[in-house]
Amino acid sequence: MSLETFRKETRDWLEANCPPGMRVPAKGEADICWGGRNWTFASDDQRIWLERMAERGWTVPTWPKEYGGGGLTKEEGFVLKEEMKAMKARSPLDSFGIWMLGPALLKYGSEEQKREHLPKIARGEIRWCQGYSEPGAGSDLASLRTKGVLDGDEYVINGQKVWTSYADKSDWIFALVRTEADAPKHLGISFILIDMDTPGVSTKPIKLISGKSPFCETFFDDARAPVSNVVGKPGQGWDIAKYLLSHERAGIVSDAVSGGLNPVGAAHLAGEVDEKGRIADPILRGDVARLTIDALAFEATLRRVKDEADKGEGVGAKASILKYVGTELNKRRHELNMSALGSDGLLWEGEKEEDGEAARSWLRSRANSIEGGTSEIQLNIVAKRVLELPGT
Repeated sequence: MSLETFRKETRDWLEANCPPGMRVPAKGEADICWGGRNWTFASDDQRIWLERMAERGWTVPTWPKEYGGGGLTKEEGFVLKEEMKAMKARSPLDSFGIWMLGPALLKYGSEEQKREHLPKIARGEIRWCQGYSEPGAGSDLASLRTKGVLDGDEYVINGQKVWTSYADKSDWIFALVRTEADAPKHLGISFILIDMDTPGVSTKPIKLISGKSPFCETFFDDARAPVSNVVGKPGQGWDIAKYLLSHERAGIVSDAVSGGLNPVGAAHLAGEVDEKGRIADPILRGDVARLTIDALAFEATLRRVKDEADKGEGVGAKASILKYVGTELNKRRHELNMSALGSDGLLWEGEKEEDGEAARSWLRSRANSIEGGTSEIQLNIVAKRVLELPGT
């Protein structure tokens, strides 16, 4: 099938199957479908859209069909993305399973692990969280102290994770656990999959300045996980962690490309758009133009890096460049949105801004330069591995 034929068929299918309620921009967190055992759909349209896209494998369009994907080529996947964007169709499912764990399982997982977990991720049946950071092991992640002691065919796990996004809402966690106490710092760490319903696993939300709590503390008290839940080989966790982090950073910067909040839309709300759709305020118009140009340039760079990765060149330290620039771009987007909204953007609860979404999202964007490795860490990586500058 030619790419043009695929585009036409895709457009026709989307027109026939995307419910009206999924063709308008998401207003906030509640409109984003994360899936999972305890997920409550915000609307029938949200449920129908997930079911139809999952049935076609288009929640993960480029994954192999045998693991719940659509089996599309990279080019076909891009066409699907373009056609969805053209009709303003929302993503049917967002999850850490899709853009973090899935790629790691496809590369390092056993066949049994792939067939067990990937289709459930694709259908939105299981929600995952990430167990990386610990008190005292954030930027220096290899200093983690959560340990797993082998007991028969199980690991007995004790320790604490922190900044675990949505741990209190997740079904499973992929965690880094030190399983070889005497091994060098970056060795002896295993990547283990743990059911959150396992006795000995508990969570505690952390309240943020935005007033909401996407982050949690996660505790392991004699929690047991079978050896078969280790991804890759025992002690290979650091390699898998680095691979997964490159996908996490790509996911964090995706907002900078897709644009969670549209400054033009915000300008409209603020009355800065005339009847012909032009933005009246020249300063705001200039800021919107600059952000749009920078976002397009960033998208082109992101696409080039992905093309290089598809050719086997790998992303490596370039992920740090993307993460740093994408983070700054996303922060600028939210700042511009707040500027366009004016005093209305500061509403915490009111008629114009539902649940203070603009202000909360702006505050949340400040965490972009911390999560997934701080901006300082990214700049260090760029200095050492890309620019090859001398360092200590």
